Amino acid sequence: MSRKWVTAAAVAAAVLVTSGTAVAEDGPSAGPVLPDVPADQAKKPQLLTGQDVQQADGTVADVALKVLRDGTLSVTEKVTVPGGKQLTSRVPLKVPASDDQDRVFRIRDVKTEGAATSQLTGDQLVLTFSGGTSAVTYTVDGAIADQSGRQQARWQVGSGFDAPLDKLTASFIAPSPQLSPVDCFAGPLGSSQRCTLAELDHTGVVRLEQNDVRPGDRVDLLVGLPANTTPANAKFAGIGLLATAFALTPLTGIVFALLLAFLVAGGIFVWRRRKQDAGALLTATGPVEVLLRDGDRVFFASPDGVLPGQVGTVVDETVDVVDISATVVDLAVRNYLWLAEVPGHDWQIARRNPPDEHLHDFERAVCETLLPAGTDSVLVSQLRARGGLDLRRISDAMYADVVTKRWFSRRPDTARGRLTWLGAGIFALGLAATAVLTFTVGDALLGVAVALAGLAVAAAAALLPSRTARGRVLAGQVRGLLDYLHTAKADDIPPADRELVFSRSLPYAVVLGDTERWLGTFAGLNPASDGSAGLYWYGGMEAESDLRRFGSHFPSFLTALDGLLTESGRAAATR
Repeated sequence: MSRKWVTAAAVAAAVLVTSGTAVAEDGPSAGPVLPDVPADQAKKPQLLTGQDVQQADGTVADVALKVLRDGTLSVTEKVTVPGGKQLTSRVPLKVPASDDQDRVFRIRDVKTEGAATSQLTGDQLVLTFSGGTSAVTYTVDGAIADQSGRQQARWQVGSGFDAPLDKLTASFIAPSPQLSPVDCFAGPLGSSQRCTLAELDHTGVVRLEQNDVRPGDRVDLLVGLPANTTPANAKFAGIGLLATAFALTPLTGIVFALLLAFLVAGGIFVWRRRKQDAGALLTATGPVEVLLRDGDRVFFASPDGVLPGQVGTVVDETVDVVDISATVVDLAVRNYLWLAEVPGHDWQIARRNPPDEHLHDFERAVCETLLPAGTDSVLVSQLRARGGLDLRRISDAMYADVVTKRWFSRRPDTARGRLTWLGAGIFALGLAATAVLTFTVGDALLGVAVALAGLAVAAAAALLPSRTARGRVLAGQVRGLLDYLHTAKADDIPPADRELVFSRSLPYAVVLGDTERWLGTFAGLNPASDGSAGLYWYGGMEAESDLRRFGSHFPSFLTALDGLLTESGRAAATR
């Protein structure tokens, strides 16, 4: 047989080898399974003929690939770009290998020549080619994988171009010339379109050509090698459920942008509310009409009907000992209790009228704590000897009362309100949505955004003042009430009404810390001017013609009562 026929047979064998489809992969080691295209539909690689080879006047690239004996792949890219233009290529270092794995490559030793620049990051190699001819050389780790008793070399010869490429050519050589099968795919990632040409020539060199490479297209070359040609160095990374479920997508990006806007708006709202609340405590709302006139008579009326025991809670958001002491005095002024000074530096607290429907719950609690059922009178010294009082019912009722009066949106002694529970509900919904989305359609960050919104609502509930707009108005009116206590004069009140106005105002002076001044203002008041000796609610001073002695003794009663209540509170805290 002549050498001419031997050569022809070799070429024919090469064509048959390169025209077949790739061997199916039996594992994830080599990368994605090649598309199973029917033989009658697959575009067969063709030999270069005069009609196939196109002379390109635009941007062209030629890539030389060489597998070294240590398993690394040497790559040289030579690119020609028309003057005044620029071409950028983004070479991915992580490509899909299966539904749950990515194939990972590593590039090193990048060198450029001519008008080329490079930038290597953890995910890609960015190459930029300016007008003229330039070249880039680099080394790739991870291109060789074991597969079905053989080895396979894989590399994306062209990828991520930002401008059209008229023609891309490439050559591939390896330590062994026995290369089979050879396959090449072009077009968008995942497409089954075959390259214009991919062949193994008689010298053992794989040559490929791809015409009209569009922006974003890839040219993916896969070449079979004999077993143990080089050390296999392919590496794979599991994608994992969490990696895909929590990936940032355009949708989740929009949602998180909305969440950021919500957080900023919420922060501004909370800041303004806190500023308003602080201002209400520093600024009076203007003159408060405390004394109401009906003909020649004058009556005392507190702003918004606030009681002495409520004033302190409205102002400082806590129930203090002085709030309870002022309530005791107010109950005596309103004829529910009787207070009397007795020998031995002691004081009597007696029931004058039983609690009725006109009392608030906290006032009823005060009466029943001081005078339980079956007890009509008690001394302050006896209450102290019993080990104090249980004030928990009183304080609990006081906190609940300011909410009932709509001065507070929630109990000021707790950060939990309806807004808090709403935030907790939104947070729980977000957690549930995150779990469901993670194991179903993905985009689990949507659930995370909802959960963060719930936390933000709960945090805002804790930071927002619990005092309502009505409560803020009352806080300003309390300052007006204090101005009344500072400026009122006994001579401005008709003699017949002075004792009642003095007595009704005294509990407010107690809770606002203006007791001594108020007592001094009415020190000359004759309590017998109403026809009965002494104050109508306080005994032991009936022989006095003015309130000077009362003014010097009454603070001692308050001190004794405050001390009893303070000791009771400390005892309750240690239980």
